[in-house]
Amino acid sequence: MTFITKERLFSKEWFFSYTVIVLGSFILAAGFVYFIDPHKIVPGGVYGIGIVVKNITANIMGDGIKLPFLTEPIFKDGLGIGFVGLILNIPLTILGIKILGPKFGIKTIIGFIITSIFIDFLDARFDGALVDDVLLSCVFGGVLIGFGLGLIFKSKATSGGSDIIAMIAAKYTRMSLGILLIFVDSIIVLFGLLVFKDWKIPLYSWIVIYITGKVIDATLQGISYDKAIFIISDKYDEIRNKIIIDLNRGGTLINGTGMYQGTEKKIIFTNVNRREQAMLQDFIREIDPTAFMTVIDAHEVIGNGFKPLHEE
Repeated sequence: MTFITKERLFSKEWFFSYTVIVLGSFILAAGFVYFIDPHKIVPGGVYGIGIVVKNITANIMGDGIKLPFLTEPIFKDGLGIGFVGLILNIPLTILGIKILGPKFGIKTIIGFIITSIFIDFLDARFDGALVDDVLLSCVFGGVLIGFGLGLIFKSKATSGGSDIIAMIAAKYTRMSLGILLIFVDSIIVLFGLLVFKDWKIPLYSWIVIYITGKVIDATLQGISYDKAIFIISDKYDEIRNKIIIDLNRGGTLINGTGMYQGTEKKIIFTNVNRREQAMLQDFIREIDPTAFMTVIDAHEVIGNGFKPLHEE
């Protein structure tokens, strides 16, 4: 799988893709600065490490570092989360390219650079917690981080960091990438426990990780009210007419064989929305109470009557 795309420079697709990366990076940064960092939650990744390092170096840095071209010192409250993330992401990306090949295009590099800048920019202008309730901060922080990451992933970039570590580990082990990513992030969470010595930190952090993952999936796959339905019934002709005439939907008749008695069966496959599912379910219950019906959430239905295959 490659994350490198071949969009024409300065084309409409190019501008849209990089606009989404910038927007996703800003939302991701806002989630960390306004909700996660103030409560010292460590939701894995390089920015989770950044939160730990920021708090470790808060007392060491004193009044911060004074640079000749700046009027105000930097890192007054410890090393910046974005700065730490950037320092970690650069060698990890180089290592990833060396071991895994060119899977990390310029979009990934730009993505984590912009995210790091946004995090430290917002952090320098915000002090305290936007929400005092820790659980509420976990929920909203996880939603913003997940949505931001989802937008970045939609643009065929990655967040770098623990993703790269997991991909390298996956190359040398037989474990799945998803399991390895959870494992890597959990180690970072436990690192936060060792530093902050508070059992609530990892518990809250795992809540954020879970919510982030769910929101990433929803952002990538979309939130759909469409349903994919399989129906096995001897009254398939009547059900077929109901779908075609009353619901104005199409479908497919599939020949099947019952596993128990070996009898031939007709299987109807169709896609409908939630309202149509309720109508169809009531109709089948009325004409054939012995029918078998399987309803599956369809994250995306592309074709006639739903989302067009080719965007206008």
